Amino acid sequence: MPGRVVLAIAPRFLERAVSRLPLGLVFVSGSNGKSTTTNMLAGILREHGLNVFTNPSGGNLPQGIASAMLASVPLDGYVHADVGVIEVDEAYGVALAHALKPQAVLLLNVQIDQLNRFFEPARVVEMLRKIGQTADKLLVVNANDDSLRGVAAALSDGSRTIASFDVAPSLIEASPNGLANVEAFAGAGEAPLAPARVTVSELRAREATLLVDGTPVPIALPSRGLHYAVDAAGAVSTALELLGDRFSPSATQSAMTTLRTVYGRGETLNVRGEDIEIIMMKNPPSLQLNLDYLDAAPEQVYVAVDEGTPDPSWIYDIDLSSLDHVDVVTGTKAWQFATRFGYSGIPVGQVVPEWRAALEAFLSLPRPARGMKTMIVNYEQMMLIRKHLGFLDLEGGE
Repeated sequence: MPGRVVLAIAPRFLERAVSRLPLGLVFVSGSNGKSTTTNMLAGILREHGLNVFTNPSGGNLPQGIASAMLASVPLDGYVHADVGVIEVDEAYGVALAHALKPQAVLLLNVQIDQLNRFFEPARVVEMLRKIGQTADKLLVVNANDDSLRGVAAALSDGSRTIASFDVAPSLIEASPNGLANVEAFAGAGEAPLAPARVTVSELRAREATLLVDGTPVPIALPSRGLHYAVDAAGAVSTALELLGDRFSPSATQSAMTTLRTVYGRGETLNVRGEDIEIIMMKNPPSLQLNLDYLDAAPEQVYVAVDEGTPDPSWIYDIDLSSLDHVDVVTGTKAWQFATRFGYSGIPVGQVVPEWRAALEAFLSLPRPARGMKTMIVNYEQMMLIRKHLGFLDLEGGE
């Protein structure tokens, strides 16, 4: 709401606010991983001594970015920082990029997402191409994404540096469902790309090793999964290009060790003296990759999905074999999900459409004998649950 108000009063508030940043803006976009990667990149740059403005709450539409700026912009109306690292929505990012003119753009992936809004991935590819085209000095893309290789090839006109980050083929082969990126047609994935300076070479639970210009750099990850390591590679690759000779592997390691998890993305909350893990399902790849990297079938599982997921039919394409039961299913889409679990032979303890009652039923279960309670929720349910439980930081309380 604050962002809506200021943009109604001063439509060019955003352009003015960032116009004096010495190092300009870095845009981060793609289907998945935007919030996590933005958080990583901001943390790495800060550890190198830069004053960084970012939109930390995941508000990636114009009004969300404006709200984030209002929290830090003084009365002169300008952001006082060295650089801005901003997560942008794929669709709104096109207009934002033309207005704010980023110095650098980091593109993460093209995955199946919000078909009710985007209709098909090809539209997203074109949006990301338009965002990348506005990058004044630097474009960084995921070398393992066919669509983004094509974007990089289309923008290889010499007007900007193009860099990439990569993943060792053995890690992708070992992942049950790979990276879940959209596969391009007609050989678009064969577009030429310079060798990546940053590659994910090893993965161990919540740790990974990146090869940075051939040198192994072990880093901590905010949660389990190859997708988090890929996000880290994107952040490190961008920092490497931005910082040049100032880039420090040790500062990068320190930043990743002390990084705070972006709420709802593999976050652990302590509720009533008990740790609870929140796994957010944003779209099919988001849910699939998070399920793929569970340590084992959780002992206690809560699933909450509401109208924020307008068409949940994609759940039928998900491999649910990492779950052996679900204790509570809730939200307006509860019966659709319970039906899907039934088709997979996954027992469901309770279907409680009213989320408050469902949450209380789940929290009242005895502590699990191993691990912790696990909540699998869509974005809107995550926000409601965090606020209801008293976690009012960031967007959850604004």
